[in-house]
Amino acid sequence: MQLPPLNALRAFEATARLTSLSKAGDELHVTHAAVSHQIKHLETWLGRKLLQKSGRGITLTAAGGEYYRAVSGSLAAIAHATGNMRRDHDMRAITVGCIPSIASRWLVPALPSFQDSAPDLDVRIVYARAEERFDNESLDVLITMGEDLSGGRESRLLFSRRNQPVASRHYLAKRNWTIDDVSLAGADLLHDESVDGWKEWFRKAGQKAPEPLRGPIFQDFNMLATAVIAGHGVALCPLEVFRREIERGDLLVLSGIATAENQGYYVISNSWAKKPVRRFIDWFMTECGSGARDPVPAAHRRVGVESMDENGSR
Repeated sequence: MQLPPLNALRAFEATARLTSLSKAGDELHVTHAAVSHQIKHLETWLGRKLLQKSGRGITLTAAGGEYYRAVSGSLAAIAHATGNMRRDHDMRAITVGCIPSIASRWLVPALPSFQDSAPDLDVRIVYARAEERFDNESLDVLITMGEDLSGGRESRLLFSRRNQPVASRHYLAKRNWTIDDVSLAGADLLHDESVDGWKEWFRKAGQKAPEPLRGPIFQDFNMLATAVIAGHGVALCPLEVFRREIERGDLLVLSGIATAENQGYYVISNSWAKKPVRRFIDWFMTECGSGARDPVPAAHRRVGVESMDENGSR
């Protein structure tokens, strides 16, 4: 088997993918000069030009593009096999990445029941950012917003992200409102990352949004959740994620008009995941009910609004 220098292959793959010698050097923890040297070594070994300068950057030659497709696929296959081999050595432990909103409300509170049912398995929970994508070298499971349509991935819908206005009983009492006479245009609005969510809600409701849209903006969704439960105002929240708070009466649903109906929270893994990983996923999907139940008790519905909104029922 005749193989080219493997360090040179790694340097070429990183440079072609990132279209930058400097970025490739940062990823590989070497200087860009070292990356350039490795690529020239590979080009000499192959007898073909792979990269060429283009303005301030670099592009692939025709031969380089063909070679990159083969090399990137092969290195990805090696990385996948290596990740699986390392985890297979310790299949008593699985690593789960989870965004905080799901971890704090569903995963962490329920984890003792999984440990009781599977005492032979250790679960490592790590923090995942909302924009983080599944990396099978470091994770067995990722619980996040949005599905992963990459080849070899399996995405199972956990919760809908359907957002509707909610507030606490304490907040309504403070404003001397009942659930049927809430004026959202005059309410203290709480915002998740930006005011865009409420702008979209007022547009869908056919109402003019207050100008300007005031209220605190929370970068972290768990801080927003704390604020709305504490009675600081009205927030747009995914009802399925807040199912327990709604069932307990900590939060009341103020309208059937919703945003983000087509988005969701997913459990992502390799399609060839091992039995312990599937065991965990099946348990968590069952624990959460897979979003199958209506999270809005009848007593908490604002019937007057829902009757006018054909998308309000679930």
